[in-house]
Amino acid sequence: MTSAKFFKFLRFVVFFSSLAGLGLLTGCAGSAGLAGLAGQADNASDSPNASAVRTTTPWDVLSVRAADASKASFWQHRTFPGKAQNQFAYLQLDGRNAMGVKSSASASMLRKVVSMEPAQLDALRFSWKVPALIADADMALRDKDDAPVRLVLAFDGDRSKLSARDRMLSELAYAVTGEDMPYATLMYVWCNQREPGSVVLNPRTDRIRKLVLESGPKKLNRWLDYERDIRADYLKVFGEEPGRLIAVGIMTDTDNTKSTAEAWYGPVVLGQATAPESPRLTTSR
Repeated sequence: MTSAKFFKFLRFVVFFSSLAGLGLLTGCAGSAGLAGLAGQADNASDSPNASAVRTTTPWDVLSVRAADASKASFWQHRTFPGKAQNQFAYLQLDGRNAMGVKSSASASMLRKVVSMEPAQLDALRFSWKVPALIADADMALRDKDDAPVRLVLAFDGDRSKLSARDRMLSELAYAVTGEDMPYATLMYVWCNQREPGSVVLNPRTDRIRKLVLESGPKKLNRWLDYERDIRADYLKVFGEEPGRLIAVGIMTDTDNTKSTAEAWYGPVVLGQATAPESPRLTTSR
């Protein structure tokens, strides 16, 4: 191998390693089905870039914005190169429709592709319940960048503003997954020690920024409900107006700390809900 080819290959390996740990909304669909927390199983396509087929649940239906119902995709299980997959399953918990996730030295997400222009961005409503934090996690450190819950928003934007490194990373993402890296990714997270309102930069690229909503163990083991102003949060975190919202995701990850975690997510609603969240008497767990 010539020197030039070697360094090109080495650069590819380095950036591929970065891509695998980014937790972006890009990713390859796994060939294995989803192993459900409640015994459910979903089938997946043999194509490496296809999305796993999931049975639509009440959680999925409640997580669709009414105005975008005709344009929105199904929630899809997205995996990352070189990462073990989480387990997702719909269940009833405390009278709520919930999506449960178990993570064991793994990282993957449920993602919905959307298309919302900046003028359409308004309230974001979601909820989660976390039984325990990840003891050694620190989202500012590359080898400890794990979180029990993440609500992820991906945006388009002026890609000419991307740094040379981020443009290269986006090109690699496209080569590996068939999708560009989003222009910007905003994550709402639960942190071990940073104060709520803190902004944490991803250790691999500043195009992924995390807004801390909860810190420490005080609010564990209870449902927490949020209503956020997407535009205001994006402006605070990135210092500019948001572009088009292109995807929404939920993600729990334990791959860097090689630990285990579980969490539950309520429906994610952009704007008005398609149907009211109706309480149920039947609960699981």
